[in-house]
Amino acid sequence: MHYLAMESDRVAHEMTTRPDEISKLTDRYQTTVPSGVRKQLHLRKGDQIRYRTDTTGRVYIEAVSDEADPALGAFLDLLERDLIAHPERLTPLSTNVLTRLDALVGDIDVDLDAPLSPDDE
Repeated sequence: MHYLAMESDRVAHEMTTRPDEISKLTDRYQTTVPSGVRKQLHLRKGDQIRYRTDTTGRVYIEAVSDEADPALGAFLDLLERDLIAHPERLTPLSTNVLTRLDALVGDIDVDLDAPLSPDDE
């Protein structure tokens, strides 16, 4: 794993050789990971990051490696074997099902830039 913050002597060295990078939180508590941090952690679009807090309150950001969920992997393997063994079981969604899905969620607008309600914070 790549860690942004390391032992204190390395952190001190990094702080003297690299400028601070700042990002701003949106109303939905989202932010952009600064370019230097993305490069340091070797992040690409779609990658995940983990936040860890130690007992002193210091927060660390690290890149999440491809740690596959064993239960999900086993389930996906089961589906794959079943699809290969029984492709005839695959059927398209009927018009009735598609119409019902559209009736349930088709008119819902989502504004990702809208502030969260107090209940969501």
